[in-house]
Amino acid sequence: MRSNRAKLRAVSMAATLPMIAGALALGIPAAHAADSPARDTLKGTKPLWATAKADKGATSNNAQVKARVYLAGKDAAGLAAYAKAVSDPSSPQYGKYLSAKKTESRFGATKAQVTAVKSWLKSAGLTVTEVTQHYVTVSGDVAAAEKAFGTQLHNYTKGAKTYRAPAQTASVPAALRGAVLTVTGLDSAPHKANHDDQLPPPDAVFKNAGPFSSYYGSKVAKSLPDAYGQKAPYAIKGYTGKQLRAAYGAGTYTGKKVRVAITDAYASPTIAYDAGKYAVKNGDAAWKTSQLHQALPKTYTKTEECKAAGWYGEETLDVEAVHAVAPNADVTYVGAASCYDDDLLDSLSKVVDNHLADIVSNSWGDVEASQTPDLAAAYDQVFQLGAVQGIGFYFSSGDNGDEVANTGTKQVDTPANSAWVTAVGGTSLAVGKGDSYQWETGWGTEKAALSADGKSWANFPGAYTSGAGGGTSKTVAEPYYQKGVVPDSLAKANNAAGNRVVPDISAIADPNTGFLVGQTQTFPDGSQQYSEYRIGGTSLAAPVIAAVQALAQEANGGKAIGFANPSIYSKAAKKGVFHDVTDKPTGKDLAVVRVDFANGLDASGGLLTSIRSLGKDSSLSAVKGYDDVTGVGSPAGGYVSSYAPKKH
Repeated sequence: MRSNRAKLRAVSMAATLPMIAGALALGIPAAHAADSPARDTLKGTKPLWATAKADKGATSNNAQVKARVYLAGKDAAGLAAYAKAVSDPSSPQYGKYLSAKKTESRFGATKAQVTAVKSWLKSAGLTVTEVTQHYVTVSGDVAAAEKAFGTQLHNYTKGAKTYRAPAQTASVPAALRGAVLTVTGLDSAPHKANHDDQLPPPDAVFKNAGPFSSYYGSKVAKSLPDAYGQKAPYAIKGYTGKQLRAAYGAGTYTGKKVRVAITDAYASPTIAYDAGKYAVKNGDAAWKTSQLHQALPKTYTKTEECKAAGWYGEETLDVEAVHAVAPNADVTYVGAASCYDDDLLDSLSKVVDNHLADIVSNSWGDVEASQTPDLAAAYDQVFQLGAVQGIGFYFSSGDNGDEVANTGTKQVDTPANSAWVTAVGGTSLAVGKGDSYQWETGWGTEKAALSADGKSWANFPGAYTSGAGGGTSKTVAEPYYQKGVVPDSLAKANNAAGNRVVPDISAIADPNTGFLVGQTQTFPDGSQQYSEYRIGGTSLAAPVIAAVQALAQEANGGKAIGFANPSIYSKAAKKGVFHDVTDKPTGKDLAVVRVDFANGLDASGGLLTSIRSLGKDSSLSAVKGYDDVTGVGSPAGGYVSSYAPKKH
């Protein structure tokens, strides 16, 4: 499961942006460029869907606008350069992180910049409603917004709906050059992540039917038809921490004294109870007092639109998976007020501004075509501010493979496409008897149902259902750390100069070889009861990798790893560090049998039996070396220990 911003967020991505000095190697978009002596344009603020054909005329001058003006800080180029230097193992500045206070002092907006921005906005007739170290929020009518940002606002059709958007790229007075990063909110299309306001109760109960395998291959469906010339095993009941720790080389490390943050929207009202009960039932270390924290907003908004209860499962999965793999790590859950980008950005900024953790797991995203350059710039700024402090961000790569089946267009997901985050892809994992690692494939599922007479699989191998997201970005330049590791055939698929390829690393994600979680759910009689079920998606892979990074930080003597990609790619060719994940790891096609309750709860509505093929990720393939399903691979026995200081 992954709160995919195809569910969660609807924004609109434009073409590749110019690069700011010092950030070219990492593909960081420029905030603005001069278009005249009087004004500086804010690139990407006119969405691609605001075309002449879709133009329905000027928006009423009296209509209301609420916008955020993001502050560039005093040295945007210097921030990108310093973030790169402290993250690069070959740099003399590697690991020389700054405190949150020094980061703000060195790179944050000055009082003079904030004053100038506020004065400009007020002089246009806008009302300043909020000022933070990252942005100034304003409200006012369309006429005032047009005056401030040097553009007319028109109504445009987008699909079946009509939204407001700038008719020209927004701009700011040249006197504010270097002070304004971008502005969001001039267009009224929803900028959100999917996955009044009281949080709703937990979602309706979901349970898995059996038979199950307790480890891969422990129970074979001998009475059912063959698949690929052999009997297939039943799906895993759900791996637990002991099995995942063994698979990914945890050894004796537990994440002691390492802080991990998790961001999602909203907050599960039963998380402490659920996480505590799950740990005891499934052999994980009991949670210690004050080991699990929550940093929550004062109020929640848009709970119906964002399907708030659906986010509870995301938080539960993330918290339980991190604890299962790194049982002594300190975990802070940071809940956003809604699934909208502004609120998700606030939750990420809260982690950075208060340095709540060194490792941040994020199980949400949307397709790249839905990301606008203005928001990309705002996200990248937060990731850079984190990098200079030694904070690393881990984002799930998506659950729809190359996205063609989902959107009709081959593309990657965002923010996983950012050159400043670690994109986590997904695998199907086989852990055998005695918690022994057997193999992994790239996660990609084809599903065929059992025929009515039970003698064959109908239309075998069936239709594609889901798989790990990956591929080549169309908007982000190839970062330096991928060069020489990522094949040119991938990096240059969309651009001869090379673009960012996703993912970077991978871990268990296939729901058919998934993880067991425990969560309070709402039963048909209206009662709320704790229940366990198997789950997957790259929203499982992200917290698993975040937890593995907590183990690696402990191995590193407790010193933060920070933005990990340069380090991950520098280890790509080292023996024993990564499992080089490939499809058909046994030399044969693989599949598992899955039995589901038709009603999601019990056998009263009948059973649905299907065969789920492994390693069939749309047009993406897991091959030897780097690939766009699993990145450099999954952590092997030597990964965690590779971070231990070398003995001289």
